[in-house]
Amino acid sequence: MGAGTLCPLRRAESKEGRRSFPDFMRAFGRPGKILCVHLNYRSRVEEFGVRLPPAPTYFMKPTTALTGSGDPVVRPPGCRYLNFEGEIVAVIGARCRGVTPNDAGRFIAGYTVGNDFGLHDFRDTDAGSMLRVKGADTLCPVLDALVRDWDFRGRALRTLVNGEVRQSGNTDEMEWDPHYLVADLSRTHTLFPGDLVFTGTPAGSRPVAPGDEVTVEVEGLGRLSNPVVEGTAPIPTAFGAQPTESEEVRSTALGGDWELRGIRKPRR
Repeated sequence: MGAGTLCPLRRAESKEGRRSFPDFMRAFGRPGKILCVHLNYRSRVEEFGVRLPPAPTYFMKPTTALTGSGDPVVRPPGCRYLNFEGEIVAVIGARCRGVTPNDAGRFIAGYTVGNDFGLHDFRDTDAGSMLRVKGADTLCPVLDALVRDWDFRGRALRTLVNGEVRQSGNTDEMEWDPHYLVADLSRTHTLFPGDLVFTGTPAGSRPVAPGDEVTVEVEGLGRLSNPVVEGTAPIPTAFGAQPTESEEVRSTALGGDWELRGIRKPRR
């Protein structure tokens, strides 16, 4: 594979306000699926003190979570645990079902940079589906550029908050590379052009607050930057799940500190 060919992506303004979407939506149509692997980088596995399962596990983000570089990521009022997760995103370029890892690269249009934000305040109620944790509006920024013919091997990935490095990893840490993930997902799901596959994050994901600027850099792909802002609409308290601050919420947001590394005693 070569160094990669950069394809600029035009910004398409949303009717919902200052949100934009990558141009591969114009080329392929709006992505039907945003598929994300859970643990994949060795440093993240070691951070949580767990073992990887024998095969990848996944969750989905709704396409309404998508937003572009430079657009604000919203932390709703009453929430505290909005975490960044810098990632590489594989963009599907051709319909595929039942492909092998050796063939999967032919069905990938290219790669871009993403940030898999998570609102862990809702983890107590949505730990299984991750719908509110990972799927709220603005929690899926994607860089407005697609790089074709990009070799994902040995590439550096960093996430910075206000210019300070918070995550630093390398794609060689991946247990399952993008070709494997696409092939694995295609065993049970038909993948269509424009579908996005988030490939995991290294150690160091932590909460950010309104006023912070979060930047994800991937070698050969570019920089994705988003400001974090406080939401203007409070979460209704008369119905539905509410933000919580349990040990599960705190521990996940802070890198599995209490139960897995013994840094502090559990607060009951």
